[in-house]
Amino acid sequence: MPRPTAAQLAYGSATVVCSTLAMLLLSGTSTGIGVAVIGIAALALGLLVALTVPLPGRARAARAAGGARTAAGAPTGTGGETGKARVPAARAHAGAGAESRFGQHSLRR
Repeated sequence: MPRPTAAQLAYGSATVVCSTLAMLLLSGTSTGIGVAVIGIAALALGLLVALTVPLPGRARAARAAGGARTAAGAPTGTGGETGKARVPAARAHAGAGAESRFGQHSLRR
């Protein structure tokens, strides 16, 4: 299991503290059970926030999967076309004859 990053620890801790104070002030509870329930809920919320903070490696991988970009900001590709959508090779031949669709599923029988 990877170690948590500093951002995950900071966001999670801040969430626990802020949500605990907010829930205690809004609920007005003074019993031990009420404070314990609020504390457990705040810890669960802090854990959720800490786990949803993107890891540095995942952020880089997501940017790389989104497409490579040049220094000018235009996507790299064939001819530097920025306004045209790219058509995948599998969809380019969608209108081909029945032999290209052999073995594919169909909604019509």
